[in-house]
Amino acid sequence: MMRKTIAILLASVLTAPAFAQGVPDDLTTMPPVPDDYQPSTTSWGDPDFRGTWPLNDIAELPVNRPPQYGDRYWKTEEEIAAEQGRVEALEEAYENEDEEGTIGLGHWIEYEAGSRRTSMIVEPANGRLPDWTAEGVRRSALMRGSWTVGQTYDWVTDFDSWDRCVTRGFPASMFPFRYNNGIRIFQSPGYVVINLEMLGTRVIPVAGQDEPWPDGLDGWFGNSRGRWVDHNTLEVVTDHVQPGASAFNVATRGVPPNNTMPMSAEVVVTERFHLVGPDTITYEMHYSDPVIWQSDFTTRVNWTRDESYEFFEYACHEGNVQVRNYIVANRVQREQEYERGRMVDPIDPDAGPPPAMDPASRGVGQQTENTEESE
Repeated sequence: MMRKTIAILLASVLTAPAFAQGVPDDLTTMPPVPDDYQPSTTSWGDPDFRGTWPLNDIAELPVNRPPQYGDRYWKTEEEIAAEQGRVEALEEAYENEDEEGTIGLGHWIEYEAGSRRTSMIVEPANGRLPDWTAEGVRRSALMRGSWTVGQTYDWVTDFDSWDRCVTRGFPASMFPFRYNNGIRIFQSPGYVVINLEMLGTRVIPVAGQDEPWPDGLDGWFGNSRGRWVDHNTLEVVTDHVQPGASAFNVATRGVPPNNTMPMSAEVVVTERFHLVGPDTITYEMHYSDPVIWQSDFTTRVNWTRDESYEFFEYACHEGNVQVRNYIVANRVQREQEYERGRMVDPIDPDAGPPPAMDPASRGVGQQTENTEESE
């Protein structure tokens, strides 16, 4: 049961000496990634990363550092001990559902408490995402989706790629959600394959196939080229990422709201998978998109092997009815609002997104059209 895993993990965090976790005496410093582990190799000689690496144990770690931690990368022992109350509440939710024979939120949300880290961001040193450029702010305002408060729904273009069950996007898919956090790594000569429990599989060549894609060819996960660095690290550089999805998903802790973190065609993501022990991968991601962000940033988290973890179907929206339901329900709502005198224009069933009726959209329909023409 997950509650047992959580209890064991928390106990180990509270009792293990600091050096065993790589926590320095100075909580405002981040030690370098260790490189003293010598991994086993595959039959063709590559470092063996194969296995199941679910992200549940970092699902509570925020991307942005909460202000109360100041300039610290690490929590104090007192702060980590205070998290025990949340663990106990989750254990109680599991126990109640087991006794009642129900499956509810207690079994739905997957996380394990006890991380000593204060944020995923390690650069900049303040542990927070940098500011957007003026263009980043503009493009964020143009993005639409079911997570955006106050917008209207008239066609599939009012929904993002995740709403439409296409993809969570990249690098968003490499970070935890609230469930379906499974990641499996497969290897064959010349390739590493990353299978994601929630929408998607990445195929990464690692045998010198480093030619970039032709201009105009893009993919939701981009064009990834890998290479082995030293004896325990896989480095993957990805460009040609299809803009449109949010760079981070809204339900990853500590990111801006609305699932509207834009990407440009200039984004380059550099990942480093460090196998630092038989059951631990340190995952680093350096993100560069000068069109959207005022500076680059880097995240670092640890993945933990768990071969007992089972993948389950991510149904996304069952029966493929939710997009239609959003549109129908929103039009009915707006018709009712118009009849009450709260809308400035009637509903035209043949029209696209009606920004004039939706102050929250800030004229998105016309701006989106102009943006597409300019790009």
